[in-house]
Amino acid sequence: MATDNGAAGAAMGGLGMGWTVRAIPCLSDNYAWLLRDAATGTVALCDPGEAEPILDALRAEGGRLDAVLLTHHHADHVDGVAAVVAATGARVFGNRADSHRLPPLDHVFAPGETFALGSGQVEVIDTPGHTRGHVALHVPDASAVLCGDTLFSLGCGRLLEGTATDMFASLARLAALPPDTLACCGHEYTESNARFALSVDPDNPALRARAAEVARQRRDGLPTVPTTIAAEREANPFLRAADAEALAALRTAKDRFR
Repeated sequence: MATDNGAAGAAMGGLGMGWTVRAIPCLSDNYAWLLRDAATGTVALCDPGEAEPILDALRAEGGRLDAVLLTHHHADHVDGVAAVVAATGARVFGNRADSHRLPPLDHVFAPGETFALGSGQVEVIDTPGHTRGHVALHVPDASAVLCGDTLFSLGCGRLLEGTATDMFASLARLAALPPDTLACCGHEYTESNARFALSVDPDNPALRARAAEVARQRRDGLPTVPTTIAAEREANPFLRAADAEALAALRTAKDRFR
């Protein structure tokens, strides 16, 4: 598996599985994710918040798109779906429980299920907390998880529809994935997350190193994601929280942090 990062799609290395994963910047700080399976030519897209940059990227790579994968219903993750589907004929995949507030779905799934994508499978992981129907989509053959607004590098999503207990369980499910799994997050929040993380865990050497790396990446105009599950286990204070009560305290403090 190889990953591409940034608007120009600079290669980041790979695991030899024949998949590529590319971040496409959208809106002010969103990322859509483009996955390509070399074995079948299948191309999938996760969470198109707007259509134009995605269609530009697709046209530059031949125009094919087979599937649009959705993690949750928020407008900044779905507003580009209609235009992308109109231009490509891609099928739209989403959580059955949220079908009433997602764009029209061609394929519904439920947490715990798997479905085929190219030569591989997608595992649907229940990740409520940010929203009730939020899911993460794990693609083992790509060593990647599309985590939307549940897990961010050095952070987690706001508790808009769920509880700290929900989010604690959701993050635990993601933390249990293989350590080298790429966490493909929905936003470029890492620099601000790093400032908060250092305020609550200043003596963590992995966090200090990650914060310095993030500062260099942003100074050079580079994305800070994907990150890895291993890196987040070491440095993300929300993944390191002992229990839901501790996570709730962290989330409240982060909501107030300036």
